[in-house]
Amino acid sequence: MAGLYIIAGINHFWHPLTYKKMMPPWLCGHFELIYISGVFEILLGILLIPVFTRRAAAWGLILLLIAVLPANVQMVLNYKNENNPYLWVTIIRLPLQLLLIWWAYRIAKMPNSISKKINRAV
Repeated sequence: MAGLYIIAGINHFWHPLTYKKMMPPWLCGHFELIYISGVFEILLGILLIPVFTRRAAAWGLILLLIAVLPANVQMVLNYKNENNPYLWVTIIRLPLQLLLIWWAYRIAKMPNSISKKINRAV
């Protein structure tokens, strides 16, 4: 999970125009928000690694995933309006977002003793 968010965060800086297309028009400072969310994805991904910051990072990711949900909805609307043949991919992303929230929640609620065992195994 940590690697997923670190790579996704780096991608915000590598391909900001991809994320710009997803931004709801009612939001201001699109590029600033893209870079800020990228920084948080990288930071929270890194903070998932140590046991002592893992639960806080998971809660932070839940908040981040909720915050970026409007961008995923906007992407569905954009693809629908453009009659894009890949609309189905954007629709699948919405429940995927819920799955990622559930995954982070599982980590956030994980007892420290289990978390320590997982960290030692990795």
